[in-house]
Amino acid sequence: MNRTDRLVAMVMHMQGRRVVRAEELAAHYEVSVRTIYRDIAALGEAGVPITGEAGVGYCLVKGYHLPPVSLTADEAAALVVGGAMVEQFTDDSLRAPIAAALDKLRAVLPRERQDFVERLARQTVVVGRPGRARTEPDAQPWLLAVQRGVAERRVLRMSYRGRQREETAREVEPLGVVCYGGAWYLVAWCRLRSDVRHFRVDRIRQLEVLTEKFAAHVDFSLTKHLADQVARDEVLPVRVWFAQAAQERARRESTATLVEERARDGGAEYTFTTFSLEWMARWVMSFGADAEALAPPRLRKLVREEAERVVRRHAAPGS
Repeated sequence: MNRTDRLVAMVMHMQGRRVVRAEELAAHYEVSVRTIYRDIAALGEAGVPITGEAGVGYCLVKGYHLPPVSLTADEAAALVVGGAMVEQFTDDSLRAPIAAALDKLRAVLPRERQDFVERLARQTVVVGRPGRARTEPDAQPWLLAVQRGVAERRVLRMSYRGRQREETAREVEPLGVVCYGGAWYLVAWCRLRSDVRHFRVDRIRQLEVLTEKFAAHVDFSLTKHLADQVARDEVLPVRVWFAQAAQERARRESTATLVEERARDGGAEYTFTTFSLEWMARWVMSFGADAEALAPPRLRKLVREEAERVVRRHAAPGS
């Protein structure tokens, strides 16, 4: 943050608080206390009415306010995500206030920024429940860039790592962002596959927002697409315990995001979804004693039957 931005931010910071100590400002903006003293002096010389008392702190003279400051595109995108999370994961006591607050913020935005927020809000969906899915170790913070591509209808060029760790170069037309199972996904028309695909954002390795804009997919509805996918795939919820040594492999190979429920016995229980209990039973068996199927009961039964077949296969001849 340059000095000009810091000075404006300091006034806004003090505007929302009665008293602020120099040490608090220094820690907040990651500068020295001496720098804060110089900044306070510069604000005073610029006509900002700041009063201070030794050992107490600084405050703005009552009644002083900065004129409305417009949000940046990234700040607006962050608020859209926050509003979607509140809508999904809280009750009506918070939903109404956050909706009203967002309406007020939109009202002070310039027209082009209002259009940006409106497009992004329509194409952001949060489903399921909040999770604690871990991102991949070398993941980059791509969500804001992905949101810009969605809102501005700009082509994204990226290097993407799939579930089997292979990397492919893609150019995609971003259609929306979705949060489910504790992870964010980009829903986009993939030019390589000529179809709509889901890309887990933390598996993107390189990303470039191109200047090229694509035509609107007028027949595409994000909410309908998600509903159709669930109906078509008939996903089933499961719960599995994985030892700590097996967790990285489980997250890498799983076709769904693993959400940690609780730690125990040198590992943790995870909930996620599967398209086939039979396939899931064989996959759990491949971990040996480092995995245990917990629910549903049919999954446990299938794992037990698979284990019995393995025992029979390896029984000594004639025994």
